[in-house]
Amino acid sequence: MPSPPTKPSPPPCSGFISTTALFRSGQGCEGSILIDNGREADEKHAFEHQGVRGFDVIDIAKSQLESACPGVVSCADIVALAARDAIVLAKGPSYGVETGRRDGTVSDTKMADNMPDVSDSIQKLKQKFSEKGLTEKDLVILSAAHTIGTTACFFMTSRLYTFSGGVGSDPSINPEFFPELKSRCPLNGDVNVRLPMDRDSGQTFDNQILKNIRGGFAVLQSDASLYQDEVTQSIVDSYFESSRPSSGPSFEADFVDSIVKLGRVGVLTGSEGRIRAVCKSF
Repeated sequence: MPSPPTKPSPPPCSGFISTTALFRSGQGCEGSILIDNGREADEKHAFEHQGVRGFDVIDIAKSQLESACPGVVSCADIVALAARDAIVLAKGPSYGVETGRRDGTVSDTKMADNMPDVSDSIQKLKQKFSEKGLTEKDLVILSAAHTIGTTACFFMTSRLYTFSGGVGSDPSINPEFFPELKSRCPLNGDVNVRLPMDRDSGQTFDNQILKNIRGGFAVLQSDASLYQDEVTQSIVDSYFESSRPSSGPSFEADFVDSIVKLGRVGVLTGSEGRIRAVCKSF
């Protein structure tokens, strides 16, 4: 979700995506990724989270809320609300955000061990989503959140140059797309160079990324894998195969359903957890 350093860093997202990553931490939607007590063991410092951005935005919102109504709004709720607002700013759908989450009391790098990874197979991705109570449709729709943001060439090296047994490229890449990717991310080039995760539509919330996945123009390997499984492929296709667009499924409506479900994963409520006064510290 990232702006990789000069050495390898984790999942690829920025902008809205990094915002959703903040509340989709290893434990669930309880703000554990926000903790930064200067300990390398804090979840924020896990390999899977290096490059996540937007912490300062959450801190500013929390400071203003504490001034207005101290001890009322959790950091976890702030991030869920910020994610919705970022979607709207990117011309996506608005929706009611369920609130009442409380903040977790544990933050550890090991919490991120089972986060979805850009190099996971489709089987592994389906398994990880299922373990969180999310369906194959949720996997497709939430992967389509990559309609906004950028990734780094670090995440493209394997797809372009060492995909099969240390050699060759990912055969799922459309031959027309391959030269474009190679020119942006040449072998032994700067791994920090960034490119949109959604070719041709990287700053607008829309279903263009699903069209790219169908045509072999997916930038990320994990996105491309959605078209390599019978079930997830049929879900992708369902948004384009209706003779009348109004009679087919609505990508925006389905996205709202899925992101609301995501916002329920691992929440703490009632007497569980606490409401932190400062998001980065217990």
